[in-house]
Order: sequence, then structure tokens, then C-alpha cells
Amino acid sequence: MTATQRLGFSEHAPEIYRALLRLHQAATKNVDPRLADLVMIRASQINRCAFCIDMHTADARKAGEREERISLLNAWQEVDRLYTERERAALALTEAMTVLTDGFVPDEVFRQAARHFDQDELAELIGLIATINTWNRVNVAARTAPASIR
Repeated sequence: MTATQRLGFSEHAPEIYRALLRLHQAATKNVDPRLADLVMIRASQINRCAFCIDMHTADARKAGEREERISLLNAWQEVDRLYTERERAALALTEAMTVLTDGFVPDEVFRQAARHFDQDELAELIGLIATINTWNRVNVAARTAPASIR
């Protein structure tokens, strides 16, 4: 069963949509595009946002990302050699910020990210994770259909 789109968000909230686009541009401006794709895919997997998974996996493929890194991203902790330590730190932070089951990001996750990113990079990564989570929530609520199945 394919869910029917509930709401055309960009049509009914154009100011918010444009603001989110500007936020996304700012959040991705200084983050390595390959890392940004991995982060956006992983958050979207957790949030079950088909629209964003479809978009960001297609973007990653176009950027030359290897298929096994995309297909195994939901099990990144099980495949040590497939992702760099820096990517693993970013993915751990992505998961901690996306799930927030304990109501906070664990200190060890933050420390690990801080070992691999300077403070400016870390702030930008946090902004990217927050932004993709916002997009996920908008698209899941609106049931925005993935472009590949429209």
C-alpha cells in the first residue's frame, strides 16, 4: 500500500518552506557533501522518511558514493571498515540527536564527535542533523511521496 500525500507543505506554508530551504543551504554549506549525504540518509532511515531516503540516496549515488556504503548504512556499527572514524562519529551523533530516547545526547557520543570535528565543524554538523530531522518530520507528517515512485 502506498500512502496518499496528505498535504502539499510548500504550497500551504510557503514562507516556512522557503525558510527551511535557506536553513538547509546554510546547514550543508560547509559540511563535506559525502558526509552530509550519509548523515541525511541515516537520520531519514531512523525517522522512516521515504521521501528523504529516496532523495538523499539518489544524491549520494550521483556524487559517487559506493552502493555498499549506502545499503549498509542502517547497520553502520556492524561494518567497521566501511566507514571512517570521522564518519562513524558523525553517524553516532546523528543517531543520538535523532532518537533522543534518554532526552539528551550522551557525553561520550559528543566527545567522540568533538575528537573528529573542530568546534565550527561540530556546530555545522549539529545544524545539519537538526535540519534533516525537521525535513523528515515535515515530510512524514505530510506523507510526501518519494520522487522515484510518483
